[in-house]
Amino acid sequence: MGAMANPTEALCLAVMVLVLGFAVIRPRGLPEAVAAVPGALLLLAAGAISLHTAGEEAASLGPTVAFLAAVLVLSDLCEREGLFHAAGQLMARGARGEPVRLLRLVFVAAAVTTAVLSLDATVVLLTPVVFATASRVGVRPRPHVYATAHLANSASLLLPVSNLTNLLALQASGLGFGMFAAVMFLPWAVSLAIEYLVFRRHFASDLSVHEQGGRGDEEEVAVPRFAVAVLVLVLVGFVACSALGVETFWAALAGVVLLGGKRLVEASGAQRGEEAVALARSVNLWFVAFVLALGMVVRAVVDNGLSEAMGHLVPHGAGLGSLLALALTAALLANLVNNLPAVLVLLPLVAPAGPVAVLAVLIGVNIGPNLTYVGSLATLLWRRIVADHDHDTEVAEFTKLGVATVPASLVLCTIALWGAARVMGV
Repeated sequence: MGAMANPTEALCLAVMVLVLGFAVIRPRGLPEAVAAVPGALLLLAAGAISLHTAGEEAASLGPTVAFLAAVLVLSDLCEREGLFHAAGQLMARGARGEPVRLLRLVFVAAAVTTAVLSLDATVVLLTPVVFATASRVGVRPRPHVYATAHLANSASLLLPVSNLTNLLALQASGLGFGMFAAVMFLPWAVSLAIEYLVFRRHFASDLSVHEQGGRGDEEEVAVPRFAVAVLVLVLVGFVACSALGVETFWAALAGVVLLGGKRLVEASGAQRGEEAVALARSVNLWFVAFVLALGMVVRAVVDNGLSEAMGHLVPHGAGLGSLLALALTAALLANLVNNLPAVLVLLPLVAPAGPVAVLAVLIGVNIGPNLTYVGSLATLLWRRIVADHDHDTEVAEFTKLGVATVPASLVLCTIALWGAARVMGV
């Protein structure tokens, strides 16, 4: 296949590059869908993808995207219930003015938030809380804020709900919710251990300084117990739905109904209308449109030459050597074209090799983005949030952290996956 020999292939690649470039830059803060939807329509009009194929792709992605939308609404409701504020209070109190102790607590909070409420919740909702908590405690925020970025990616290995890439991998692997979590627990734990050890070493100077002006948190911590109870029920619902062959979207929707209904019942008059508007806005239809449109663009690229080209490059089999090569390939592709297109390209190619090969790709596309800013949209969003707090994020420092964590994590997490899969007979 000659480079750019096929005009349709060239058009598909150009559209994908433009769509991804727009998503990375987001001129004037415009939603990613502003470029993705017209790009998908252009490829439809050019015949690069048929209406039937586009419909199939939308139908395939639909349940996954609907589930993600429900989880994002659930995250927003938890934030408005005060869950993240309470987490900040608990971290401030537990740190007792010690930077290292606060780092441990941030790791726990970020790992749990990412696993249960997705990496977007960690980036959007937890990062501002970490800034405020570091200021309250009187420590340098840098190590703690960088931890939210890294763990938004690497801590998303555990549950199918932790990342959109996981939801896609779950569908391709054929595993149930519980088995997915069981197999990925060891790689997830290994990833967290590597991240923590590297952070302790890399930020040793920051973690040894206690700045003046911090204060202990003496105010009573009001944990929103109803929100916590709903989250526990939703997690149980995820497992139950998977075991019964029911879409896990319904468990997430039940959580939204419980928390959203509570807020609407407690509100009165104009406040009830404001709550309803806030609930509708948290659905984030722009992001839903972006994912569906991007799926069509990637499908067009794959069907018009990329599948054949990647088929010669992607390792086959589920032996340890093949799994390591798959994880590395996925990580490299994620840093070239972002992790969502990478997983959309790779999953159809590796699914025939079995669920372990699919999960090796997942390790690559989830951990790999910690190497560069462009590896995942979550990291780009984190960078904008950090800038809003007047805090510099240097490319050199982000890259140094990535070099120190990503290669070791890719290798050791893949070995952990291989071992866990053998023990569990996957």
